Amino acid sequence: MKGAPSVLSLEDVHLTFGGVRALAGVSFEVAPAEIFAIIGPNGAGKTSVFNVISGLYPPGRGCVLFEGRDVARVPPHGRAALGIARTFQNLALFKGMTVLDNIKLGAHARLRAGVISGGLYLGPARREELACRERIEREIIDLLEIESIRKRIVGTLPYGLQKRVELARALAVEPKILLLDEPMAGLNAEETEDMARFILDVNEQRRVTSILIEHDMGVVMDISSRVMVLDFGRRIALGTPDEVRHDPAVVRAYLGEESGLEAVPARP
Repeated sequence: MKGAPSVLSLEDVHLTFGGVRALAGVSFEVAPAEIFAIIGPNGAGKTSVFNVISGLYPPGRGCVLFEGRDVARVPPHGRAALGIARTFQNLALFKGMTVLDNIKLGAHARLRAGVISGGLYLGPARREELACRERIEREIIDLLEIESIRKRIVGTLPYGLQKRVELARALAVEPKILLLDEPMAGLNAEETEDMARFILDVNEQRRVTSILIEHDMGVVMDISSRVMVLDFGRRIALGTPDEVRHDPAVVRAYLGEESGLEAVPARP
């Protein structure tokens, strides 16, 4: 965004798996408190971008700058401690644990208690965990409206609520950047509207920068400030939702010549 310092930027990032090119010279910047969307056909490289940002894959070439620091070689747990959190397209929850315990696991990267005090549950560790639980219940459970299920076993919950729990766990990291991998996938219309509202609430109330991969074009065009389009690992468009929906290259690559992407209606 013009005039705004970037909290995250990728510069000429390349990623290959053997002879398969996943990303080819991808570059973009994301401003603080922005909702930035990444779209493209299946296999375009969207999840590969997330895996490079979160540290699951080191780029073959290029830089990943977080708050001005190159973190391309920082491991995933180190990036979580810096403030990069993510959700997954396929839920990665502990199904046999309660909602609250799943969310508390997200705060692990922020806890400072040592191995001995933590293992023995000594005074500092106990106080830190109680403070963590209070923060989660006050700031996250209330925000996402899951107070009534906080003691439920996650595996017994409907899919839509499990998606909400995964978002809560990511927020427990106290992220500066939130990576949302298809947050609307598998949700019905009502659940999709709720999830979109929660993403907006997180952005407005907590000023968290969000980057989302999403196939629901109505959601993308409604809540994103800017949209990047990938095709075969390359960036083919970057701009506001209105600019992207009218880009001929996007219509051809993403939805086909006769798709009429510009006609996607905004949600009321």
